[in-house]
Amino acid sequence: MKGKTKKMAALLMTSTLVVAAGCGGGGTTKTADAPAKSSDTGTETTTTGADNAAATVSTDPITFTFFGGDASPNWNNMQDAVGKKITEKTGVSLNAEFAVSGTDQQKIALMIASGEYPQIIFPKGETSKLVEAGAMVDLTDLIDKYAPNIKKIYGPYMNRLRYSKDDPSIYTIPTNSMVDNTYFDAGGGFELQLDVLKELGYPEIRTTEDFEKALKDYYAKHPTIDGQPTIPLLLNADDWKIMITVTNPAVYATGGPDDGEFYIDPETYEAKLHYKRPEEKEYFRWLNHMYNTGLLDKETFTQKNDQYLAKIASGRVLGLIDQNWDYGEAENSLKSAGKYERTYGHFPVTLSEEYKDHSFVDIGNGSGYGVGFTTAMKEEDQIRAIQFLDWMASDEGQILNNWGIEGEQYTMENGKRVIPQDVQDRKNNDNANFTKETGIGMYAPVTVRYGDGVKDSTDNYYTTNYPEQITANYSEPMKEALKAYKATTWKDLFPGKDEFPVKAWGAAYNLPSPSSPDFTVPFQKSQDIVRKAIPAAIVATPDQFEGIYDQMLTDLEGSDIPKMEAMYTELIKNTVDTWGGTEAK
Repeated sequence: MKGKTKKMAALLMTSTLVVAAGCGGGGTTKTADAPAKSSDTGTETTTTGADNAAATVSTDPITFTFFGGDASPNWNNMQDAVGKKITEKTGVSLNAEFAVSGTDQQKIALMIASGEYPQIIFPKGETSKLVEAGAMVDLTDLIDKYAPNIKKIYGPYMNRLRYSKDDPSIYTIPTNSMVDNTYFDAGGGFELQLDVLKELGYPEIRTTEDFEKALKDYYAKHPTIDGQPTIPLLLNADDWKIMITVTNPAVYATGGPDDGEFYIDPETYEAKLHYKRPEEKEYFRWLNHMYNTGLLDKETFTQKNDQYLAKIASGRVLGLIDQNWDYGEAENSLKSAGKYERTYGHFPVTLSEEYKDHSFVDIGNGSGYGVGFTTAMKEEDQIRAIQFLDWMASDEGQILNNWGIEGEQYTMENGKRVIPQDVQDRKNNDNANFTKETGIGMYAPVTVRYGDGVKDSTDNYYTTNYPEQITANYSEPMKEALKAYKATTWKDLFPGKDEFPVKAWGAAYNLPSPSSPDFTVPFQKSQDIVRKAIPAAIVATPDQFEGIYDQMLTDLEGSDIPKMEAMYTELIKNTVDTWGGTEAK
Protein backbone atom coordinates (compact mmCIF):
# COMPACT_ATOMS: atom_id res chain seq x y z
CA MET A 1 0.00 0.00 0.00
CA LYS A 2 2.73 2.45 -0.93
CA GLY A 3 3.97 2.92 2.60
CA LYS A 4 0.78 4.59 3.71
CA THR A 5 -0.86 4.14 7.06
CA LYS A 6 -4.55 3.62 6.56
CA LYS A 7 -6.94 5.36 8.85
CA MET A 8 -10.36 4.10 9.81
CA ALA A 9 -13.06 4.37 7.24
CA ALA A 10 -14.01 7.60 8.79
CA LEU A 11 -10.89 9.33 7.61
CA LEU A 12 -11.76 9.46 4.03
CA MET A 13 -13.70 12.44 3.46
CA THR A 14 -13.17 15.99 2.84
CA SER A 15 -10.26 16.97 0.72
CA THR A 16 -11.39 20.56 0.53
CA LEU A 17 -10.38 23.79 1.88
CA VAL A 18 -11.28 23.77 5.51
CA VAL A 19 -8.73 24.52 8.06
CA ALA A 20 -7.89 24.32 11.72
CA ALA A 21 -9.60 22.24 14.27
CA GLY A 22 -11.58 23.30 17.16
CA CYS A 23 -14.99 22.39 18.20
CA GLY A 24 -17.97 23.86 19.89
CA GLY A 25 -20.95 22.63 21.80
CA GLY A 26 -24.69 22.78 21.36
CA GLY A 27 -26.21 24.25 18.21
CA THR A 28 -28.60 23.15 15.55
CA THR A 29 -28.35 20.18 13.27
CA LYS A 30 -29.11 19.85 9.65
CA THR A 31 -29.10 17.19 6.96
CA ALA A 32 -28.06 17.35 3.43
CA ASP A 33 -30.29 18.01 0.49
CA ALA A 34 -33.94 18.51 1.30
CA PRO A 35 -34.53 20.82 4.26
CA ALA A 36 -37.34 19.83 6.54
CA LYS A 37 -38.55 21.14 9.89
CA SER A 38 -38.87 18.74 12.78
CA SER A 39 -42.32 19.14 14.30
CA ASP A 40 -41.02 18.12 17.71
CA THR A 41 -37.91 20.24 18.09
CA GLY A 42 -38.16 22.93 15.42
CA THR A 43 -34.58 22.04 14.46
CA GLU A 44 -33.77 22.23 10.77
CA THR A 45 -32.55 18.94 9.36
CA THR A 46 -31.86 17.58 5.93
CA THR A 47 -31.44 14.11 4.62
CA THR A 48 -28.13 13.08 3.14
CA GLY A 49 -29.71 10.59 0.81
CA ALA A 50 -27.13 8.01 1.87
CA ASP A 51 -28.12 4.37 1.56
CA ASN A 52 -27.47 3.68 5.21
CA ALA A 53 -30.00 6.25 6.51
CA ALA A 54 -30.41 9.94 6.86
CA ALA A 55 -27.54 11.17 8.96
CA THR A 56 -27.91 14.46 10.74
CA VAL A 57 -25.18 16.98 10.18
CA SER A 58 -24.15 19.19 13.05
CA THR A 59 -23.82 22.91 12.51
CA ASP A 60 -21.96 23.44 15.77
CA PRO A 61 -19.05 25.85 15.24
CA ILE A 62 -15.85 24.06 14.23
CA THR A 63 -12.63 25.26 12.64
CA PHE A 64 -10.31 23.22 10.45
CA THR A 65 -6.79 24.10 9.44
CA PHE A 66 -6.20 24.11 5.71
CA PHE A 67 -3.34 24.54 3.28
CA GLY A 68 -3.89 25.29 -0.40
CA GLY A 69 -1.18 24.65 -2.97
CA ASP A 70 -2.46 27.50 -5.15
CA ALA A 71 -2.13 31.16 -4.29
CA SER A 72 -5.33 32.87 -3.12
CA PRO A 73 -4.49 36.58 -2.96
CA ASN A 74 -8.10 37.60 -2.33
CA TRP A 75 -8.64 35.28 0.65
CA ASN A 76 -10.60 37.19 3.29
CA ASN A 77 -10.72 34.71 6.19
CA MET A 78 -14.26 33.74 5.20
CA GLN A 79 -15.53 37.25 5.92
CA ASP A 80 -16.79 37.55 2.37
CA ALA A 81 -20.49 37.06 1.63
CA VAL A 82 -20.17 33.45 0.45
CA GLY A 83 -17.81 32.50 3.29
CA LYS A 84 -20.20 33.84 5.93
CA LYS A 85 -23.07 31.90 4.35
CA ILE A 86 -21.00 28.70 4.29
CA THR A 87 -20.27 29.07 8.01
CA GLU A 88 -23.92 29.85 8.72
CA LYS A 89 -25.08 26.73 6.88
CA THR A 90 -22.39 24.30 8.04
CA GLY A 91 -20.81 25.75 11.19
CA VAL A 92 -17.41 25.35 9.53
CA SER A 93 -14.69 27.98 9.51
CA LEU A 94 -11.36 27.63 7.77
CA ASN A 95 -8.04 28.70 9.23
CA ALA A 96 -6.29 28.76 5.89
CA GLU A 97 -2.81 29.23 4.54
CA PHE A 98 -2.03 29.34 0.83
CA ALA A 99 1.06 28.92 -1.25
CA VAL A 100 2.59 31.94 -2.84
CA SER A 101 3.88 31.53 -6.38
CA GLY A 102 6.36 28.69 -6.60
CA THR A 103 6.47 27.82 -2.89
CA ASP A 104 3.99 24.95 -2.53
CA GLN A 105 6.73 22.33 -2.96
CA GLN A 106 8.93 23.90 -0.30
CA LYS A 107 6.03 24.29 2.11
CA ILE A 108 4.96 20.67 1.80
CA ALA A 109 8.56 19.50 2.11
CA LEU A 110 8.74 21.39 5.42
CA MET A 111 5.51 19.75 6.57
CA ILE A 112 6.90 16.31 5.85
CA ALA A 113 10.19 17.08 7.58
CA SER A 114 8.44 18.37 10.72
CA GLY A 115 5.54 15.94 10.72
CA GLU A 116 3.17 18.87 11.29
CA TYR A 117 0.28 19.06 8.86
CA PRO A 118 -2.92 21.02 8.36
CA GLN A 119 -6.05 18.94 8.79
CA ILE A 120 -7.21 19.52 5.25
CA ILE A 121 -4.90 20.00 2.32
CA PHE A 122 -5.03 20.79 -1.38
CA PRO A 123 -1.49 19.68 -2.28
CA LYS A 124 -1.59 20.06 -6.07
CA GLY A 125 1.24 17.97 -7.53
CA GLU A 126 2.73 16.99 -4.18
CA THR A 127 0.18 14.33 -3.26
CA SER A 128 2.53 11.38 -3.81
CA LYS A 129 5.12 12.82 -1.41
CA LEU A 130 2.50 13.12 1.31
CA VAL A 131 1.25 9.60 0.62
CA GLU A 132 4.78 8.19 0.85
CA ALA A 133 5.21 10.04 4.16
CA GLY A 134 2.08 8.35 5.55
CA ALA A 135 0.41 11.72 6.00
CA MET A 136 -2.81 11.20 4.02
CA VAL A 137 -6.06 9.53 5.06
CA ASP A 138 -7.91 7.06 2.84
CA LEU A 139 -11.33 8.63 2.17
CA THR A 140 -12.96 5.66 0.47
CA ASP A 141 -15.31 4.56 3.26
CA LEU A 142 -16.09 8.10 4.35
CA ILE A 143 -17.22 9.00 0.86
CA ASP A 144 -19.27 5.84 0.59
CA LYS A 145 -21.06 6.37 3.91
CA TYR A 146 -21.36 10.13 4.27
CA ALA A 147 -20.97 11.83 0.90
CA PRO A 148 -23.96 11.07 -1.36
CA ASN A 149 -23.58 14.31 -3.31
CA ILE A 150 -19.94 13.59 -4.12
CA LYS A 151 -20.83 10.05 -5.16
CA LYS A 152 -23.63 11.37 -7.36
CA ILE A 153 -21.37 13.85 -9.14
CA TYR A 154 -18.55 11.41 -9.83
CA GLY A 155 -20.85 8.52 -10.65
CA PRO A 156 -19.11 6.26 -13.19
CA TYR A 157 -15.81 8.09 -12.72
CA MET A 158 -15.13 6.98 -9.13
CA ASN A 159 -12.29 4.72 -10.29
CA ARG A 160 -10.44 7.83 -11.41
CA LEU A 161 -10.16 8.91 -7.79
CA ARG A 162 -8.03 5.85 -6.95
CA TYR A 163 -4.42 6.62 -6.13
CA SER A 164 -2.77 3.89 -8.18
CA LYS A 165 -3.03 0.36 -9.51
CA ASP A 166 -1.19 -0.98 -6.45
CA ASP A 167 -2.90 1.30 -3.93
CA PRO A 168 -6.61 1.86 -4.73
CA SER A 169 -7.12 4.26 -1.82
CA ILE A 170 -8.72 7.64 -2.35
CA TYR A 171 -6.45 10.22 -0.77
CA THR A 172 -7.81 13.30 -2.49
CA ILE A 173 -11.10 14.21 -4.11
CA PRO A 174 -10.53 16.13 -7.34
CA THR A 175 -11.67 19.73 -7.06
CA ASN A 176 -9.59 21.50 -9.70
CA SER A 177 -11.48 19.76 -12.50
CA MET A 178 -15.22 20.02 -13.04
CA VAL A 179 -17.33 16.99 -13.92
CA ASP A 180 -19.11 16.80 -17.28
CA ASN A 181 -17.64 20.17 -18.23
CA THR A 182 -18.37 21.67 -21.64
CA TYR A 183 -16.05 24.40 -22.88
CA PHE A 184 -18.00 27.19 -24.55
CA ASP A 185 -15.11 29.58 -25.12
CA ALA A 186 -11.36 29.48 -25.65
CA GLY A 187 -9.08 30.87 -22.98
CA GLY A 188 -5.74 30.02 -24.54
CA GLY A 189 -4.00 29.64 -27.85
CA PHE A 190 -2.30 32.57 -29.59
CA GLU A 191 -3.76 35.98 -28.74
CA LEU A 192 -3.97 39.12 -30.88
CA GLN A 193 -5.33 42.52 -29.92
CA LEU A 194 -8.73 43.28 -31.41
CA ASP A 195 -7.44 46.51 -32.90
CA VAL A 196 -4.76 44.58 -34.78
CA LEU A 197 -7.41 42.32 -36.25
CA LYS A 198 -9.71 45.20 -37.21
CA GLU A 199 -7.05 47.35 -38.87
CA LEU A 200 -5.78 44.41 -40.91
CA GLY A 201 -9.28 43.48 -42.07
CA TYR A 202 -9.70 40.44 -39.84
CA PRO A 203 -7.15 38.22 -41.59
CA GLU A 204 -7.01 34.46 -41.28
CA ILE A 205 -4.82 33.52 -38.30
CA ARG A 206 -4.09 29.82 -38.62
CA THR A 207 -0.30 29.35 -38.66
CA THR A 208 2.70 30.94 -36.99
CA GLU A 209 3.38 32.62 -40.33
CA ASP A 210 -0.08 34.23 -40.26
CA PHE A 211 0.40 35.29 -36.65
CA GLU A 212 3.83 36.76 -37.34
CA LYS A 213 2.62 38.66 -40.39
CA ALA A 214 -0.20 40.29 -38.43
CA LEU A 215 2.20 41.43 -35.71
CA LYS A 216 4.73 42.69 -38.23
CA ASP A 217 2.23 44.59 -40.39
CA TYR A 218 0.54 46.36 -37.48
CA TYR A 219 3.83 47.13 -35.76
CA ALA A 220 5.14 48.79 -38.92
CA LYS A 221 2.17 51.18 -38.86
CA HIS A 222 2.14 51.73 -35.10
CA PRO A 223 5.65 51.74 -33.61
CA THR A 224 4.21 53.45 -30.54
CA ILE A 225 0.89 53.21 -28.70
CA ASP A 226 -0.15 55.98 -26.32
CA GLY A 227 3.34 57.40 -26.54
CA GLN A 228 5.11 54.18 -25.52
CA PRO A 229 7.06 51.72 -27.70
CA THR A 230 4.82 49.01 -29.14
CA ILE A 231 5.65 45.43 -28.11
CA PRO A 232 4.68 43.00 -30.89
CA LEU A 233 4.96 39.74 -28.88
CA LEU A 234 5.38 39.22 -25.14
CA LEU A 235 5.87 35.95 -23.22
CA ASN A 236 5.99 35.29 -19.48
CA ALA A 237 9.04 33.26 -18.42
CA ASP A 238 8.99 34.11 -14.71
CA ASP A 239 9.54 30.95 -12.64
CA TRP A 240 7.08 28.13 -13.43
CA LYS A 241 5.06 30.28 -15.82
CA ILE A 242 7.73 29.63 -18.44
CA MET A 243 5.84 26.38 -18.99
CA ILE A 244 2.57 28.18 -19.70
CA THR A 245 3.71 30.70 -22.29
CA VAL A 246 7.08 29.47 -23.57
CA THR A 247 7.38 25.67 -23.49
CA ASN A 248 3.86 24.15 -23.40
CA PRO A 249 2.75 26.06 -26.51
CA ALA A 250 5.38 24.10 -28.44
CA VAL A 251 3.20 21.02 -27.96
CA TYR A 252 -0.03 22.67 -29.07
CA ALA A 253 1.63 24.34 -32.05
CA THR A 254 2.91 20.95 -33.28
CA GLY A 255 -0.29 18.95 -32.93
CA GLY A 256 0.11 17.42 -29.48
CA PRO A 257 -2.11 17.52 -26.36
CA ASP A 258 -0.94 19.08 -23.10
CA ASP A 259 0.50 16.45 -20.74
CA GLY A 260 2.79 18.74 -18.80
CA GLU A 261 6.44 18.07 -19.49
CA PHE A 262 5.75 14.85 -21.37
CA TYR A 263 4.50 13.68 -24.71
CA ILE A 264 2.65 10.37 -24.48
CA ASP A 265 2.28 8.13 -27.50
CA PRO A 266 -1.48 7.48 -27.81
CA GLU A 267 -0.90 3.94 -29.07
CA THR A 268 1.92 2.63 -26.86
CA TYR A 269 1.55 5.04 -23.89
CA GLU A 270 5.30 5.58 -24.00
CA ALA A 271 6.19 8.84 -22.28
CA LYS A 272 9.10 11.09 -23.12
CA LEU A 273 9.99 14.71 -22.46
CA HIS A 274 8.13 16.57 -25.17
CA TYR A 275 11.19 18.65 -26.10
CA LYS A 276 12.61 15.56 -27.80
CA ARG A 277 10.03 15.76 -30.59
CA PRO A 278 11.76 17.06 -33.75
CA GLU A 279 8.79 19.25 -34.65
CA GLU A 280 9.10 21.14 -31.38
CA LYS A 281 12.66 22.07 -32.22
CA GLU A 282 11.23 23.90 -35.21
CA TYR A 283 8.77 25.78 -33.00
CA PHE A 284 11.57 27.02 -30.79
CA ARG A 285 13.54 27.91 -33.91
CA TRP A 286 10.57 30.13 -34.86
CA LEU A 287 10.74 31.85 -31.46
CA ASN A 288 14.46 32.36 -32.06
CA HIS A 289 13.54 34.00 -35.36
CA MET A 290 10.94 36.20 -33.63
CA TYR A 291 13.54 37.32 -31.09
CA ASN A 292 16.21 38.08 -33.68
CA THR A 293 13.84 40.07 -35.88
CA GLY A 294 12.81 42.25 -32.93
CA LEU A 295 9.22 40.99 -32.68
CA LEU A 296 9.68 39.12 -29.38
CA ASP A 297 10.26 41.46 -26.44
CA LYS A 298 13.93 41.53 -25.41
CA GLU A 299 13.01 41.44 -21.70
CA THR A 300 11.00 38.21 -22.01
CA PHE A 301 13.52 36.14 -20.01
CA THR A 302 14.52 38.78 -17.48
CA GLN A 303 11.24 40.42 -16.46
CA LYS A 304 9.11 39.39 -13.49
CA ASN A 305 5.43 38.48 -13.55
CA ASP A 306 4.29 41.91 -12.38
CA GLN A 307 6.29 43.56 -15.17
CA TYR A 308 4.68 41.21 -17.69
CA LEU A 309 1.21 42.19 -16.49
CA ALA A 310 2.07 45.90 -16.38
CA LYS A 311 3.13 45.85 -20.03
CA ILE A 312 -0.11 44.18 -21.07
CA ALA A 313 -2.16 46.63 -18.97
CA SER A 314 -0.47 49.52 -20.79
CA GLY A 315 -2.23 48.43 -23.98
CA ARG A 316 0.94 48.32 -26.09
CA VAL A 317 1.37 44.53 -26.34
CA LEU A 318 -0.03 43.28 -29.63
CA GLY A 319 0.32 39.52 -29.20
CA LEU A 320 0.51 36.88 -26.47
CA ILE A 321 0.82 33.10 -26.31
CA ASP A 322 -0.81 32.45 -22.96
CA GLN A 323 -3.89 31.43 -21.01
CA ASN A 324 -6.33 34.15 -19.97
CA TRP A 325 -6.16 33.11 -16.31
CA ASP A 326 -2.52 34.20 -16.41
CA TYR A 327 -2.98 37.62 -17.99
CA GLY A 328 -6.63 38.26 -17.02
CA GLU A 329 -5.75 40.75 -14.31
CA ALA A 330 -4.02 42.97 -16.86
CA GLU A 331 -6.84 42.57 -19.38
CA ASN A 332 -9.33 43.62 -16.71
CA SER A 333 -7.30 46.82 -16.26
CA LEU A 334 -7.71 47.50 -19.97
CA LYS A 335 -11.46 46.99 -19.66
CA SER A 336 -11.64 49.29 -16.66
CA ALA A 337 -9.89 51.97 -18.72
CA GLY A 338 -12.35 51.48 -21.58
CA LYS A 339 -9.63 50.12 -23.87
CA TYR A 340 -11.66 47.19 -25.15
CA GLU A 341 -9.91 47.34 -28.51
CA ARG A 342 -6.68 46.43 -26.70
CA THR A 343 -8.11 43.17 -25.32
CA TYR A 344 -7.46 39.88 -27.07
CA GLY A 345 -8.96 37.30 -29.38
CA HIS A 346 -7.82 33.64 -29.35
CA PHE A 347 -6.59 31.56 -32.28
CA PRO A 348 -5.58 27.86 -32.74
CA VAL A 349 -2.20 28.66 -34.26
CA THR A 350 0.14 25.83 -35.30
CA LEU A 351 3.46 25.69 -37.16
CA SER A 352 1.70 24.68 -40.34
CA GLU A 353 -1.75 23.55 -41.38
CA GLU A 354 -0.74 19.89 -41.14
CA TYR A 355 -1.13 20.19 -37.37
CA LYS A 356 -4.27 20.66 -35.29
CA ASP A 357 -4.43 22.49 -31.97
CA HIS A 358 -5.46 19.98 -29.28
CA SER A 359 -6.76 22.48 -26.71
CA PHE A 360 -10.16 20.80 -26.62
CA VAL A 361 -9.18 17.14 -26.75
CA ASP A 362 -11.42 15.11 -24.43
CA ILE A 363 -9.54 14.20 -21.23
CA GLY A 364 -12.49 12.64 -19.44
CA ASN A 365 -13.86 13.30 -15.96
CA GLY A 366 -13.04 12.94 -12.33
CA SER A 367 -9.27 13.25 -12.45
CA GLY A 368 -7.12 16.09 -11.23
CA TYR A 369 -5.63 17.72 -8.20
CA GLY A 370 -7.84 17.50 -5.18
CA VAL A 371 -8.40 18.00 -1.49
CA GLY A 372 -7.85 15.47 1.25
CA PHE A 373 -7.38 14.89 4.96
CA THR A 374 -4.11 14.41 6.73
CA THR A 375 -3.43 12.37 9.83
CA ALA A 376 -3.68 15.61 11.81
CA MET A 377 -7.45 15.26 11.50
CA LYS A 378 -8.91 13.58 14.58
CA GLU A 379 -11.05 10.57 13.81
CA GLU A 380 -14.01 12.09 15.63
CA ASP A 381 -13.89 15.09 13.26
CA GLN A 382 -13.61 13.15 10.04
CA ILE A 383 -17.33 12.53 9.55
CA ARG A 384 -18.08 16.18 10.19
CA ALA A 385 -15.42 17.21 7.70
CA ILE A 386 -16.60 14.89 4.94
CA GLN A 387 -20.17 16.06 5.48
CA PHE A 388 -18.93 19.61 5.07
CA LEU A 389 -17.33 18.71 1.74
CA ASP A 390 -20.51 16.93 0.73
CA TRP A 391 -22.57 20.02 1.52
CA MET A 392 -20.23 22.05 -0.67
CA ALA A 393 -20.99 19.52 -3.44
CA SER A 394 -24.77 19.84 -2.96
CA ASP A 395 -26.87 21.93 -5.31
CA GLU A 396 -27.16 24.58 -2.62
CA GLY A 397 -23.40 24.66 -2.09
CA GLN A 398 -22.53 24.72 -5.78
CA ILE A 399 -25.00 27.50 -6.57
CA LEU A 400 -23.72 29.56 -3.65
CA ASN A 401 -20.10 29.15 -4.71
CA ASN A 402 -20.78 29.86 -8.38
CA TRP A 403 -23.51 32.49 -8.26
CA GLY A 404 -23.35 34.05 -4.80
CA ILE A 405 -26.37 35.06 -2.76
CA GLU A 406 -29.80 35.57 -4.25
CA GLY A 407 -30.83 39.21 -4.13
CA GLU A 408 -27.22 40.33 -3.90
CA GLN A 409 -25.16 38.78 -6.71
CA TYR A 410 -28.06 37.35 -8.72
CA THR A 411 -31.82 37.53 -8.99
CA MET A 412 -34.54 35.13 -10.11
CA GLU A 413 -36.51 36.23 -13.18
CA ASN A 414 -39.14 33.93 -14.65
CA GLY A 415 -37.52 30.97 -12.95
CA LYS A 416 -34.03 31.79 -14.26
CA ARG A 417 -30.98 32.98 -12.36
CA VAL A 418 -29.85 36.33 -13.73
CA ILE A 419 -26.77 38.40 -12.92
CA PRO A 420 -27.68 42.12 -12.83
CA GLN A 421 -25.63 44.24 -15.22
CA ASP A 422 -24.03 46.32 -12.47
CA VAL A 423 -22.86 43.15 -10.73
CA GLN A 424 -21.52 41.75 -13.99
CA ASP A 425 -19.70 44.99 -14.75
CA ARG A 426 -18.08 44.94 -11.33
CA LYS A 427 -17.09 41.32 -11.79
CA ASN A 428 -15.54 42.08 -15.18
CA ASN A 429 -13.80 45.33 -14.37
CA ASP A 430 -12.90 45.06 -10.67
CA ASN A 431 -12.56 41.33 -10.28
CA ALA A 432 -10.06 41.28 -7.41
CA ASN A 433 -12.19 43.42 -5.09
CA PHE A 434 -15.37 41.73 -6.30
CA THR A 435 -13.96 38.32 -5.42
CA LYS A 436 -12.64 39.49 -2.05
CA GLU A 437 -16.01 40.93 -1.07
CA THR A 438 -18.31 38.24 -2.46
CA GLY A 439 -16.15 35.11 -2.22
CA ILE A 440 -17.58 33.79 -5.51
CA GLY A 441 -15.19 31.18 -6.89
CA MET A 442 -12.96 31.45 -3.82
CA TYR A 443 -13.86 28.05 -2.39
CA ALA A 444 -13.20 25.95 -5.48
CA PRO A 445 -10.38 23.95 -3.78
CA VAL A 446 -12.98 22.48 -1.44
CA THR A 447 -15.88 22.22 -3.85
CA VAL A 448 -16.59 19.08 -5.88
CA ARG A 449 -18.72 20.42 -8.68
CA TYR A 450 -20.31 20.08 -12.05
CA GLY A 451 -18.83 21.92 -14.98
CA ASP A 452 -20.08 24.45 -17.46
CA GLY A 453 -23.14 23.43 -19.42
CA VAL A 454 -24.68 21.19 -16.73
CA LYS A 455 -28.13 22.17 -15.47
CA ASP A 456 -29.67 21.56 -12.06
CA SER A 457 -33.19 20.32 -11.32
CA THR A 458 -34.60 23.83 -11.86
CA ASP A 459 -33.29 23.91 -15.45
CA ASN A 460 -30.67 26.51 -14.49
CA TYR A 461 -26.96 26.16 -15.15
CA TYR A 462 -24.78 25.33 -12.16
CA THR A 463 -22.10 27.76 -13.36
CA THR A 464 -22.24 31.26 -14.78
CA ASN A 465 -20.27 30.24 -17.86
CA TYR A 466 -22.83 29.38 -20.51
CA PRO A 467 -23.29 30.66 -24.06
CA GLU A 468 -25.85 33.39 -23.41
CA GLN A 469 -23.94 34.79 -20.44
CA ILE A 470 -20.57 34.62 -22.21
CA THR A 471 -21.74 36.48 -25.31
CA ALA A 472 -23.68 39.03 -23.27
CA ASN A 473 -20.43 40.06 -21.60
CA TYR A 474 -18.52 40.64 -24.80
CA SER A 475 -17.54 44.22 -25.63
CA GLU A 476 -18.61 45.72 -28.93
CA PRO A 477 -15.09 45.34 -30.44
CA MET A 478 -15.14 41.67 -29.38
CA LYS A 479 -18.57 41.09 -30.94
CA GLU A 480 -17.43 42.80 -34.12
CA ALA A 481 -14.33 40.60 -34.37
CA LEU A 482 -16.24 37.38 -33.77
CA LYS A 483 -18.85 38.35 -36.35
CA ALA A 484 -16.08 38.92 -38.86
CA TYR A 485 -14.77 35.41 -38.22
CA LYS A 486 -18.32 33.97 -38.36
CA ALA A 487 -17.98 32.73 -34.79
CA THR A 488 -20.12 32.98 -31.66
CA THR A 489 -17.18 32.50 -29.27
CA TRP A 490 -13.46 32.06 -29.92
CA LYS A 491 -13.80 28.33 -29.34
CA ASP A 492 -15.64 28.08 -32.67
CA LEU A 493 -12.29 28.65 -34.42
CA PHE A 494 -10.64 25.68 -32.66
CA PRO A 495 -10.89 21.98 -33.55
CA GLY A 496 -13.60 20.31 -31.43
CA LYS A 497 -13.16 17.30 -29.18
CA ASP A 498 -14.95 15.10 -31.72
CA GLU A 499 -11.91 15.50 -33.99
CA PHE A 500 -9.68 13.58 -31.57
CA PRO A 501 -9.83 10.26 -29.72
CA VAL A 502 -10.52 10.40 -25.98
CA LYS A 503 -7.32 10.40 -23.91
CA ALA A 504 -7.45 7.21 -21.86
CA TRP A 505 -5.10 8.63 -19.20
CA GLY A 506 -6.85 11.97 -18.87
CA ALA A 507 -4.33 14.79 -18.49
CA ALA A 508 -0.98 13.52 -17.28
CA TYR A 509 -0.19 16.75 -15.45
CA ASN A 510 -3.07 15.94 -13.10
CA LEU A 511 -1.64 12.56 -12.07
CA PRO A 512 0.40 12.10 -8.88
CA SER A 513 3.95 11.58 -10.10
CA PRO A 514 6.27 9.05 -8.42
CA SER A 515 7.90 10.53 -5.33
CA SER A 516 10.98 8.30 -5.10
CA PRO A 517 14.40 9.87 -5.77
CA ASP A 518 14.75 7.58 -8.81
CA PHE A 519 12.10 9.78 -10.40
CA THR A 520 12.30 13.15 -8.67
CA VAL A 521 16.06 13.67 -8.97
CA PRO A 522 16.36 13.07 -12.74
CA PHE A 523 13.09 14.90 -13.35
CA GLN A 524 14.45 17.96 -11.56
CA LYS A 525 17.65 17.62 -13.53
CA SER A 526 15.64 17.65 -16.74
CA GLN A 527 13.89 20.82 -15.63
CA ASP A 528 17.20 22.49 -14.81
CA ILE A 529 18.49 21.59 -18.28
CA VAL A 530 15.39 22.74 -20.15
CA ARG A 531 14.85 25.99 -18.28
CA LYS A 532 18.42 27.01 -19.02
CA ALA A 533 18.68 25.75 -22.58
CA ILE A 534 15.34 26.87 -24.05
CA PRO A 535 15.80 30.58 -23.20
CA ALA A 536 19.43 30.36 -24.33
CA ALA A 537 18.38 28.86 -27.66
CA ILE A 538 15.68 31.49 -28.24
CA VAL A 539 17.94 34.51 -27.57
CA ALA A 540 20.95 33.05 -29.43
CA THR A 541 21.93 34.16 -32.90
CA PRO A 542 20.32 32.00 -35.60
CA ASP A 543 23.59 30.19 -36.33
CA GLN A 544 23.97 29.28 -32.63
CA PHE A 545 20.46 27.88 -32.20
CA GLU A 546 21.16 24.42 -33.59
CA GLY A 547 24.15 23.74 -31.35
CA ILE A 548 22.41 24.88 -28.18
CA TYR A 549 19.26 22.85 -28.86
CA ASP A 550 21.16 19.72 -29.86
CA GLN A 551 23.28 19.95 -26.72
CA MET A 552 20.09 20.11 -24.68
CA LEU A 553 18.86 16.92 -26.35
CA THR A 554 22.17 15.22 -25.57
CA ASP A 555 21.96 16.34 -21.94
CA LEU A 556 18.42 14.97 -21.70
CA GLU A 557 19.75 11.49 -22.48
CA GLY A 558 21.95 11.52 -19.36
CA SER A 559 21.49 11.79 -15.59
CA ASP A 560 19.09 8.79 -15.54
CA ILE A 561 16.48 10.85 -17.39
CA PRO A 562 15.54 7.97 -19.75
CA LYS A 563 14.91 5.77 -16.67
CA MET A 564 12.71 8.51 -15.27
CA GLU A 565 10.75 8.57 -18.53
CA ALA A 566 10.34 4.79 -18.32
CA MET A 567 8.88 5.17 -14.82
CA TYR A 568 6.42 7.73 -16.14
CA THR A 569 5.47 5.38 -18.96
CA GLU A 570 4.66 2.73 -16.36
CA LEU A 571 2.55 5.27 -14.44
CA ILE A 572 0.53 6.05 -17.56
CA LYS A 573 -0.01 2.38 -18.39
CA ASN A 574 -1.10 1.61 -14.83
CA THR A 575 -3.45 4.58 -14.84
CA VAL A 576 -5.14 3.41 -18.03
CA ASP A 577 -5.45 -0.07 -16.52
CA THR A 578 -6.90 1.27 -13.24
CA TRP A 579 -9.36 3.55 -14.99
CA GLY A 580 -10.49 0.92 -17.46
CA GLY A 581 -14.04 1.53 -18.57
CA THR A 582 -14.23 5.02 -17.05
CA GLU A 583 -13.10 7.04 -20.04
CA ALA A 584 -15.13 10.08 -20.96
CA LYS A 585 -18.23 9.74 -23.03
